Amino acid sequence: MNDPRKAGDGEPTTHFGYQNVPESQKAQKVAEVFHSVAAKYDLMNDLMSAGVHRLWKRFTIELSGVRSGNRVLDIAGGTGDLSKQFSRLVGPTGEVVLADINASMLQVGRDRLLDLGVAGNIKFVQADAEKLPFPDNYFDVVTIAFGLRNVTHKEDALRSMLRVLKPGGRLLVLEFSKPTSALLSKTYDAYSFSLLPMIGKLITGDADSYRYLAESIRMHPDQETLKAMMVEAGFERTSYHNMTGGIVALHRGIKP
Repeated sequence: MNDPRKAGDGEPTTHFGYQNVPESQKAQKVAEVFHSVAAKYDLMNDLMSAGVHRLWKRFTIELSGVRSGNRVLDIAGGTGDLSKQFSRLVGPTGEVVLADINASMLQVGRDRLLDLGVAGNIKFVQADAEKLPFPDNYFDVVTIAFGLRNVTHKEDALRSMLRVLKPGGRLLVLEFSKPTSALLSKTYDAYSFSLLPMIGKLITGDADSYRYLAESIRMHPDQETLKAMMVEAGFERTSYHNMTGGIVALHRGIKP
């Protein structure tokens, strides 16, 4: 959630991890993080989660209900894990748009999917989740996986996602969340703030970006707060599923 305090020039501030920065600077700072880690992003995901992120994403795909002929928007699509599967599901009559605000991540995803030969029905668009450049009522499904916590104005992004969905369309938000047990939370904190930056330093040469990752997770709304934000944005039948003890949660909402 945004910090109501003002910067020295009167500009509203927001969270960048545990720092408060002017709102106008957050997108650039997030871009620098992902530019730094883009080349090793998939490897770090496997190391950080011991491969479990693939199960989280598989459940997201199953719950999405995507089928042949659908139009799917994969926001913060990064290196294309979800888009790759959606491409197969929608088939030649469907369309997948892999959108990411970060040019480095988008390029890595595009190159990867082209190398795999699965990009025939995928479009690649550099886009801001708060101001999606797509028509109203266009997509059957919108997903955002591990990207919402980096958005400056989450409420604006949720309303933008609602706008581009067709009536009856589904939004799925896969994101780190709040562990459901105190013991797990304590262990997770120790891992996130001690071991994770060390792994980041070893693999990418960048400990600070993974320290930001840990901090951004802690600043992200918990399960019930995010659910309430989706309802406020206009989604109906909103629910969430905790995975891995609440370390990750998958929220789903329907456009009325």
